[in-house]
Amino acid sequence: MKKQLAAVMTTVCVLYAATAFGAEYTQVQPPAATGGTNAPAAQTSQQTNTAPAQNVNAQNTNTQTVGTQSAAAGEQTVPTQVPAAVSTGTENTIVKPSASEPAFQTLERVETIVYGAKREGGLIYRLGDVEKTVFGRELPGTLTERQTALLDFLEKGTGTQPSFIFKISIAEWGIEQKIRPTQSLVRRVDTLEAVLEGAIKGGALVSRVERILSTLLPDGVTATPIQLPKDTLVQAELRETLTVKNIKVNDIIILALREQIVVGDMLVAPKGSRIFGHITKVKPPRSFGRSSEISMLIDSVEVLGPSVVPVNFGEAAKQAMDVDSGMIGAAGATIGGAVLLGPVGLAGGFLVRGNDKQLKEGTLFVVQTTDAANVYSYKIPQQITPITQPETSEPQGTKSAPVQQ
Repeated sequence: MKKQLAAVMTTVCVLYAATAFGAEYTQVQPPAATGGTNAPAAQTSQQTNTAPAQNVNAQNTNTQTVGTQSAAAGEQTVPTQVPAAVSTGTENTIVKPSASEPAFQTLERVETIVYGAKREGGLIYRLGDVEKTVFGRELPGTLTERQTALLDFLEKGTGTQPSFIFKISIAEWGIEQKIRPTQSLVRRVDTLEAVLEGAIKGGALVSRVERILSTLLPDGVTATPIQLPKDTLVQAELRETLTVKNIKVNDIIILALREQIVVGDMLVAPKGSRIFGHITKVKPPRSFGRSSEISMLIDSVEVLGPSVVPVNFGEAAKQAMDVDSGMIGAAGATIGGAVLLGPVGLAGGFLVRGNDKQLKEGTLFVVQTTDAANVYSYKIPQQITPITQPETSEPQGTKSAPVQQ
């Protein structure tokens, strides 16, 4: 068992999660919902593993702290969760627009979340197989009801439970202080289990995750509504090199969040969260020495929930990016000459010109949230002790200001 644990730890960077934010926090009262008495103020996991019902300032640090208020003008609405168009589990950095038939879109999304790719075979067989993977059994109901219930369980949760993806993300963050949303749920749970328990034990994903959470966070996991302020800075880095040969106009580009986003002591988006952009122009090198061009718009950041928050390239992001210091070049890009166009021009996009015909992995961009957004968050516990934390590791991150009651 020790050998297995050591093998996993050689590939998994384990960091402190609690000491990064100091020892003292102000207790946060969940903001009142404005959408009616039946709307939940917070979603809490208490280690239940039942299937869903059928009715179903940009600094180079590890933590970015923004704002100190959990509600605007004393009010807070329950977030409307709008998951990203590209499902979690999608490993590719460059994603082509989908051409699937509507009848298969929901199941293919579920399979991508769970397995990392769609599977072959009949619709009914595939649905039953993924239900057994998640719950250990098939669900009752019509084909449409079962697909909808399963997808909602994974991405949206219920009135009292956060989504399954939310729970897995918190477990990963509690151990590593980052998440892995481009990996399938099966792979993510295997890794968590191997790190915490020394072996991959198998079984229904729901049971395995609840067992992991009961070890790591015995008080349960609560998704608390909070307001993410307008103009919150978001640092995005490329996960893969882009060239004029491997991208086309309208391709979706998935970047990674370099710094986790924290409002007070509420975690909104862990490091590694996905950031979405799309390609608006691609021009290869032309005659007479005219350079190649790649134009990209960064559209949104995926926060805990999961849901997406729109971003753009405004004045705050311009200042943070500090073009004169060559932030893009410092991040590893060899593009000759980067031109950043704000709200005028490419409506918040990035136009890169150069002779190298590529934008390298690790290239850093800074954008900002377009408006204030109501999102779900996780209150950082006063103390988390990652079981696999090496004794020689230094605490990471900085302490954030507590949310004011």
